[in-house]
Amino acid sequence: MNYKKEHAALKERIGHVTAPDFGPLALEVFRFQAACNPLYQRYLELLGQPPEKVQRLSDIPFLPISLLKSYTIQTGDWQPEAIFSSSGTTGAISSKHLLRSKAFYQQSARRGFETFYGSLNDYCVLALLPSYLERSGSSLVFMVEDFIRQSGHPHSGFFLYNTGELLRILQKCQKSQQPTLLIGVSFALLDLAEAHPTDLSGITIMETGGMKGRRRELTREELHAQLRQAFQVEQIHSEYGMTELLSQAYSTGNGLFRASPTMQVRTREITDPFAQPSTGRTGALNIIDLANLDTISFIATDDLGRVYEDGSFEVLGRLDASDVRGCNLMVADLK
Repeated sequence: MNYKKEHAALKERIGHVTAPDFGPLALEVFRFQAACNPLYQRYLELLGQPPEKVQRLSDIPFLPISLLKSYTIQTGDWQPEAIFSSSGTTGAISSKHLLRSKAFYQQSARRGFETFYGSLNDYCVLALLPSYLERSGSSLVFMVEDFIRQSGHPHSGFFLYNTGELLRILQKCQKSQQPTLLIGVSFALLDLAEAHPTDLSGITIMETGGMKGRRRELTREELHAQLRQAFQVEQIHSEYGMTELLSQAYSTGNGLFRASPTMQVRTREITDPFAQPSTGRTGALNIIDLANLDTISFIATDDLGRVYEDGSFEVLGRLDASDVRGCNLMVADLK
């Protein structure tokens, strides 16, 4: 294999992947990573799964997400432009995700958002991410910072504790009918809702999950109900992402997430990581992230959910005994 030539060709195709191309391209990415990723290569050997025997997406073994806490995972030999780390909890071991190309991540994240919401240039982007801003290595802050730059709006920006200024800008945008995205970590949006309940109808309010130990954990339904009432909006939007992924999924408020073009979500049986539950039944989430070309594109997460025939999915909570992380939600209905 000519590594440089193959890498360049895959990267170009991933940047323009469409739904009909996803399966064949994912198989090519699997073969590339099986050949050029030493850790994944060893994992396949331990499973007794020769890469040449993998002919379908359902045959691909997914790497346990916990390994990103213990190993440096790279496909090929390169120097990272950034290193992302998970927030975790005090004393917990953080996951590390090496980023080969900032530009490639930005391109993928922009495409994912704009697939569902239209051009970032049309938005005023306001970010309420205090816990993420107060530490280094946040992939979420990196992504939102790029969204703010792409929006080009003079009022776009991050807000820590200047709540008064945030509310002033929100009301100004609302009055002028300026498309506006308020993206925030759950506990910060709840703090804002309790301290300053106000009519924000017409504003896209998006939570990214996470209480960070600041408040008791809520189900997504409880969280959204409180925010809808306080801000007088019909829907609360959600972003699903994590340190280990370079692609995201979005929900417009109906509880169902839809993945970016470079991402596909599947389920595995909770008690058997190599068995797949039937469509619509609860399982642990496996994620194919083609944008993770330079690390690992096949990740077995610790999140619980359901995946439906149209590719949409729900996130219901966390597997028992999993570390509490930024995207943690309490386990809901497990029927």
